[in-house]
Amino acid sequence: MTVSDREPNLSDHAVATEDSTLPLADGDMYVRQDGPRDAPVLLLIHGSAASTRSWDALVPLLTESHRVIRIDQLGYGRSAEPADGSYAIPDQARRVGLALDRLGVRHAVVVGHSSGGMVATALTDQRPELVSALVLINTGPRLDAVIAQGSAIDPSQWEQLTDEQLRQAASAAFGEGFEIPREFLDEMRGMTFHAFVMATQAAGDYLEQQALPDRLTPLGKPLLVIFGEQDRRLRSSSAALYRVVPGARVELLPGSGHTPIIEDPQRTAELLLAFAAIHDAQPD
Repeated sequence: MTVSDREPNLSDHAVATEDSTLPLADGDMYVRQDGPRDAPVLLLIHGSAASTRSWDALVPLLTESHRVIRIDQLGYGRSAEPADGSYAIPDQARRVGLALDRLGVRHAVVVGHSSGGMVATALTDQRPELVSALVLINTGPRLDAVIAQGSAIDPSQWEQLTDEQLRQAASAAFGEGFEIPREFLDEMRGMTFHAFVMATQAAGDYLEQQALPDRLTPLGKPLLVIFGEQDRRLRSSSAALYRVVPGARVELLPGSGHTPIIEDPQRTAELLLAFAAIHDAQPD
């Protein structure tokens, strides 16, 4: 593991942000950690065409009580593209589990945004001992929850897209009138078209094989579902489908779109922290 900040002193309660690159068999994975290393772990998994930076507004609201770990899935952000070419959700989940092993994490409340919620679900299925509880934020429960979008991006123009074209392509990821952060556009621009298409296809394949509520029900993990009520990418009414999961809690955020972690980090953090306080596993 290479670390661009200082190595953590485990006796410290408050530890500076730490950036790491974990060499995995499929490619190097970028990891960012914030908060006290002796606190319960929150693992944050980003969605498609995003990265660890999509959590920037939320993380400062979480670090007083938690060790917050963010990863760039392979093919995103500062991680390598997968050497084996696979963007399949189970493969991404397997890599996340290996990263947690490298970091010495034995239990975490796992939080996934959008397609990151599918990776969180697959991780729970593969490594149930790692996952204390699960939070899905605007993660589509099944394929028919998706709202049809407009014209597709011409792959030949991907690297030449203007800021305005990127904003148009990303507009459905936010509520009407929300100003899309520059950082989000930069992350989209930094992703290859191949990675974008493969990741999108992988998410669709995962839902087509089995709806998320059907996957989650036998796992028996505490579940919180948060949905922006003004989501323009997914039908927010579809959040109710998760209620079939025993004990699931579903919360709608009025005024937020598909990305409440950026649009309304305060209310998102309040829901997340209240849930985590009940289900956190204390570090060994």
